[in-house]
Formats: sequence, structure tokens, C-alpha cells
Amino acid sequence: MVTMDDVSAAAGRIRGLVRVTPVKLSPSLSALAGGPVWLKCEQQQETGAFKLRGASNAVARLGDVAGVTTASTGNHGRALAHAARAQRLPAIICVSRLVPQNKLDAIAALGAEARIAGASQDEAFAEARRLQRDEGFALIPPFDHAEVIAGQGTLGLEILSQIPDAAAIAIPLSGGGLLSGVALAVKALRPDIRIIGISMERGAAMAASLAAGHPVEVEEVETLADSLGGGIGQKNRLTFGMVRALMDDLILLSEDEIAAGIRHLALEDGETVEGAGAVGAGAILAGKLRTDDPLVLILSGGNIDPARHAAIVRGER
Repeated sequence: MVTMDDVSAAAGRIRGLVRVTPVKLSPSLSALAGGPVWLKCEQQQETGAFKLRGASNAVARLGDVAGVTTASTGNHGRALAHAARAQRLPAIICVSRLVPQNKLDAIAALGAEARIAGASQDEAFAEARRLQRDEGFALIPPFDHAEVIAGQGTLGLEILSQIPDAAAIAIPLSGGGLLSGVALAVKALRPDIRIIGISMERGAAMAASLAAGHPVEVEEVETLADSLGGGIGQKNRLTFGMVRALMDDLILLSEDEIAAGIRHLALEDGETVEGAGAVGAGAILAGKLRTDDPLVLILSGGNIDPARHAAIVRGER
């Protein structure tokens, strides 16, 4: 179990290790949504995504280990590499061949090894588990881990401190670590707040698992929201149940709708955001998300290849 006490402890533990990211009102999205829309600019976190919160909390709790490892679609791996370097620990980040090159380069730039292991997140996890078993590395999963979830929950505390009248929070949904942590934190303080998960139509493992009533495997395919790819784990211990209990609504987007979100945030709000971070804006533009009351969109990451971003902004992809 993860509790509010865990989130509060994480907030103290990672203070000074992560940034307090800004919020800004989006006039254009507010006009479209029907009420004030705030952007929580977590893409301005030091490693370009919210993942640094959970990784920093988990690494800070480690004892004597040979190093750290994980499987990642990119952002968690980059965050773990950063957190490991701060603690002077070796890091091997296992990735599938679907992870974009710019994210592999960012991991390597932090002194970690980005090890390509197969064509899926599950295959990458198999190599991470081997490192844990055979070489004494601490395995820190990207979402289904109590300390990671508690670390992500600090983002919820931060949102309420900045926008105390928030009525709803739209959260990119993949394995559920971000949504679980944020929802746990904000609903403990504001039980009435609505939690809206947003994912892509193609390969959304959590959405498929919720529909089935249990964790299921999905085929991993290329998507503009590459950070939302990957399975949730057939033996998921925490996030599946937390998402099912804490999420109020779920919205799925097409690739064109995700691209529209990226383009709008760049042209109207001046924010460079990757596909996963743009799903909230995409949902508003698609007419799938409306509100009369203050809505917060979490811009979860900005680690998008610059050439691809430029092409999307020009209307190409």
C-alpha cells in the first residue's frame, strides 16, 4: 500500500533534488474548454519530465547495492540515471528498440548505459530482472513501485499549493504511477477533485486492462505518445488497483488528436511538449474534455526529438 504519509515523506526527501515547476493559465485552451485551464509545466523539470520525482525518492531510500536498473520508454530511465549519478551509483537502463534515439542519447549523457533489449517493454524488463538477480542491481520499476508512486504524488501536493481551487486534473496515463500518486495525494486533501486519465487509442495497456478487469498484454506500436507505451505488468501489484479506484474518467485520443495538442501548445502557449504531455490539450481540442471550473493539465514531459516536433508544428508528421 501507498499512503498519504508516504507522499508527505517523499516531499521532504526530494526537496532540493527536484524543481518546483511553474503553472500558467492558457487563454486559448480556457476559451475552448469553457473554464480556466492551467498548465502544470512539469516538462520544465530538470530531466524534462515528472519522472525525476519518483526516481529520486526511490534511489534516496536504497541501501548498499551494486547499482540501479530499470526498463523504461525513456523518461524514467533518464530520471533514474540522474538520480543514480547524484548518489554515485552505476545505472543500466534497459529499453526496447521503439525508444527514440534522442531519449537514448539523454540517458547516456548522464553517465548511464542505455541497453537495448528486445522489441517491447516486457523484454526490456526481463533484462533488468536479470541484472537484479545476477549482478546485485536494485530494480526500480517506472511505475509499479511504492516509492516511485509516492514520489510522483508530490506533484499533486504541488498542484494544490499553486492552484487551490482546482476542480479537476487531467493526467497522462500509461502504467499509472503518475495518476496513482497524484490522485492519492489530491483526493486525500480534496476528495471532490476529479481525476481524468488520458491516453492514446493505440496500445493503451491500462485502458485495455481496466476494460478487461485485470492486467492484459497489448501489442506495442509506434505512437506520438511514445512515453505512454508499454504494458502494466501481468503481476501488477499497485497501480492497476489504484487507477481503478481513484480515476473518475478516461479519455483516449487518436494520433491526429495528439499531434494537434503538440502543435497547439507550441503555437498558442509557447511550450515544447512531447506527445504524452500534450494529451490534455489534445482532448480539449478534440471536444472530449470540457469544464466550467478550474482544470489543470499536467504537461508531463518535453523530451521530443526537435526535428519531429518542428514537423508536427508545421502540420507534418
